[in-house]
Order: sequence, then C-alpha cells, then structure tokens
Amino acid sequence: MQFIVRPYVCGGLGRIDSALVGKLSSAGPRVRPALQTAEAALFSSAPLPPYQRSGEAFAFSWGERRPPAARAERAADWMAVAETYETPGLIGDGPRTTLHTGALGLVDVYYVRIGEAVYFSSLIQPLMALVPLEIDWSAWASILRVTFPLGEATPYREIKRLPGSSALVWDGERLSTERRLPRWLRSEPYETWVGAGEIVELLHDVYKDYDGRKLLVPISGGYDSRLLGSVAKSRGFDVESWTTSPDDGTDTDIAFARAITGELGIPHRVITQDAASYPDDAAEVARRLEYLTPHHAWYAPFAKEVHTSGRILVDGLAGGPLLKNFMVSGAALEATSQAERSAAVLGSLSLGAPSQPFLSEAAGAWIDETVREQFAAATSMLHGHRAELPLSVLHTRTVRGIARSAVNLVGPEASFAAPFIHPDFFDAALSVGVARKDKGRFYREVLHAADPRVAALPSTNVIKQPLRRVALRSTAAPARDYSHRMLRVVATRVPGLLSDELHALVADGPDALTRFNGWNDRFWVRGLVLFGLWLSDFENDLDDLSAPF
Repeated sequence: MQFIVRPYVCGGLGRIDSALVGKLSSAGPRVRPALQTAEAALFSSAPLPPYQRSGEAFAFSWGERRPPAARAERAADWMAVAETYETPGLIGDGPRTTLHTGALGLVDVYYVRIGEAVYFSSLIQPLMALVPLEIDWSAWASILRVTFPLGEATPYREIKRLPGSSALVWDGERLSTERRLPRWLRSEPYETWVGAGEIVELLHDVYKDYDGRKLLVPISGGYDSRLLGSVAKSRGFDVESWTTSPDDGTDTDIAFARAITGELGIPHRVITQDAASYPDDAAEVARRLEYLTPHHAWYAPFAKEVHTSGRILVDGLAGGPLLKNFMVSGAALEATSQAERSAAVLGSLSLGAPSQPFLSEAAGAWIDETVREQFAAATSMLHGHRAELPLSVLHTRTVRGIARSAVNLVGPEASFAAPFIHPDFFDAALSVGVARKDKGRFYREVLHAADPRVAALPSTNVIKQPLRRVALRSTAAPARDYSHRMLRVVATRVPGLLSDELHALVADGPDALTRFNGWNDRFWVRGLVLFGLWLSDFENDLDDLSAPF
C-alpha cells in the first residue's frame, strides 16, 4: 500500500505518553510530524499542512476531499467539515482538541484508549504495537453473519473504530466522546418531488469539480455505472471505461458493459482475471482490508490497474440505497412496527441459510443474538426517520463493507470520486420517497433523462433473459485448496464454531467443497476462510480463543 493521494496518519490526544507516541509512529508506514504539543500529536506519511491556523488554533484533515486553506480567529466546526468534505481531521481551539471522522465515516479512524489519552491511526496494524491482542468475538459475529463489522468493533477487543459523525474530544481535563446527528438526520428529508431531470442536473453540477481531469468510469452493466458514464460523456470529459468479472458465475456485466460503452462511444477495456491467482488475491485483499470483510477479492486485479491509470476513478458508491431501494425488501416497506422494520432490513443484509449447517447450534444462536443487538445499536439513531430504510443500509453495509473497494483498494494510491455522496446530490436523492423508488421505477426515469438510448439497454439490475454460465474463480481448484487450508485452521483452533457436518466436510479434503456452489454457501465459506486466514496470520499472538458460545 502506497499512500499517494491520501496520507497515512497517526497520533495521540489527551495526556499522551511520548514513549507510546514514538512506538506508534514507528510501527506503521514512515511518517513525519505535522503537529506536536503536550496534549496532541499528529504524524503523516506526506506533508500535511493545516487548512486553518491562527495563534493556538489549528485544523487538519486527510480525506479524499479537504477544506480550502484559510486563516480564521476560530477553529472550524468539525461537523461542518465532516458533512461537507466527508473527511476525518484534528481540530484545536485553545484548550479543546477534537479528533473527528467524516459524516458517514468512509475514511477510517481507529483508536485505543490508554489511561487519559487516546492513540489513533488510519490503520489498525500500528495500534497493535500498543495493546495485547485479544479477539473481539462480537466483531467476528457480524463479519460472518453480515460480512462486515457493526458499530465500533474491529477484530481486536482493545482497538475500536470511530463511527461516522463522531469525535473524541480533549478539553484539557478529560476525554469525552461526542456524537452528532448528521445533516440528513437533523432535518428530515420530506418529499419535495424532485424530478428525474433535476437529479441529472445535480450530477452535472457535481461533475464540475472534475472539469479538465481524466476520468475512469467502471461500467458494470447496472444502473449506477451507466448513469455516471452517461453524464460524464455528455459533459465532454476525457473518459475511459473498464469492466472486470465480479466472479458471480455469469459475467453478464462484461456483455452489458460492451453495449453501454459502445452506445456512449467511450473506450472500453476488460480487465481479465486468472483462477490460479485467486488465493493470492484473496489473501492480499483480506490483509489490506485488515480482515474486516470477505468481499473484494475479485476487485484486486482491477484496483492494481487503476493505480497506474493516471485517472480519477468515478465510483457509484451509495447509488443503490439512494436511488433504487437496494437491500430494502418488501417486508421492510410493509412493516407496521419498528421491530418488524429493523428485522426486515437486517434480514436483507444478512447471509441466507446455507445448504447445510455451517455453524454449531450454540455458535449460530449466539452470533444471531449478538448481531441483532449490534445492528439495533448501530441504527438506533435512524429509527422513525422518514428515510430510515435506505439510511440503515448506507450507514452499515455501504460504509463498512462496499466502500472498501474505492477507499482502501483504489485509494490511497489513486483518487476516487463518489458523486452520489456529494451533499447536494445526497440530500436531493434522499428526499425522494421510497414508494417512488420501489422496483427501480424512479431510477429508470433518471436513466431516461440522462440518455434514453443507454437507458433502454439491458441491465444487470433487471435480467429477463437466460444467463450464460461461466466458471467461478472462487470455487476453482486453486481456490478450493486455499479455502480448505483456512477451514482446517478454523476447525483446529476453534472447533466449537463449526457444525459436525462442516467438520466432516473439512476432513474429506478440498474437493468436498465442490458441493458449495450456491450463493449463500459461497459467502459463508468466504467468511470462514477469512477468519481462518486471520487465525493463521496471528497464531503466535492470540493466546486465548475461548469462545462465548
């Protein structure tokens, strides 16, 4: 990982111990000091000048988008910066110093608390030098059940993640946590009857920030990418489009993308993948994402090519929840109580039942209950909100799982743009009621307003024709060998996690995994394989793996 467009940062806040700060700053990528006071320290892998400085006041940020440089008598309001630029930062104003996240929390801030100080980092690994390694079973419960952690959890008990719209504050006497409601919760987005044409115009306005820049718009065959490609082309950008296999067994994306890019007249390239490289890709992505999700192994060859493209990648992050009720089921729309609504959303986010039990009865029951409690806590601020359903998906799956491809695989080597989370577009799209978005109706209106010829082409969001089946990289022989090795680690080190049926299957060898070709089976395998890799990588550091089930 090379921190080119976004720096690696670390530091401390409060009654910091200079020895611990030194240990932290030497445990990760090479850094230089950006700020050093008795009660605040900030180190960065690249020069990081403050965007605001006046007397004792200062303000730093290190996200993809940053506030313009300014001098002021008062330090910036952290929430205004978080909402406008979706960036974390460190702000000082006299005795008060604030470490904050972005409003959604796309760019990670991890921390440990030791005494009356917190030590923070944009990576988990350097913080491991400061605390003993202990497994956080609640984090692994959500990684296995919903494919990403919930709330502040990381795989390590002592290391936490600061959620979006949150801050750690040192007032000269004590540390406190400050959580604020983001803009979209402070004022409910009542239906303003924004039209499809207005949505397209807002995208044009967002794209103005990138005028004169070379863009790369990956086309997947779905709604989000064709909308972003249509608007980019209509603005006359120097734009290319690439497509790769999502390893879903059909490669429909590639066929559909060729039709879309051909209609738009955009140069198109297919990034190929090799089944033999899948184990290395899966392990590399898992380690780079710090074992937080089993997703994105398929994306590895694509991301590496983006690093050398010289173009800004335009990512469709958040388009599904904002514009087409993605992951919002009919049961969630028809729920008559908060409990029913929450259960329906969690049900959509969770893996479905595998073809045979993967977990022991005790482990499965404990994981289900733990994830229910975590999800309720992570989404409690959304309960009763008019846009509760899409926001529940955005604040969990989108931020913690899906965003990793753009934030942590494309970045920090290359820049990415996420037009759908730009404040103006986000607010307008959120104001469109879920009933108008049901079954993709509103999104099809938007696509027609952007380019009716492209809107008419087949989409992976609405597939009505027979699918051409292709072999999966993730279930080919090299992948089976790798998966089997990792499952053996789990079966040996945490035998109580797995069902008797899965223990028997692991004993049968790699080819026994050929029976797991269903969608849910594949994702259960990937989650357990990720856990096995983590156990294998840290086998000499984890003394106690006593499970709570």
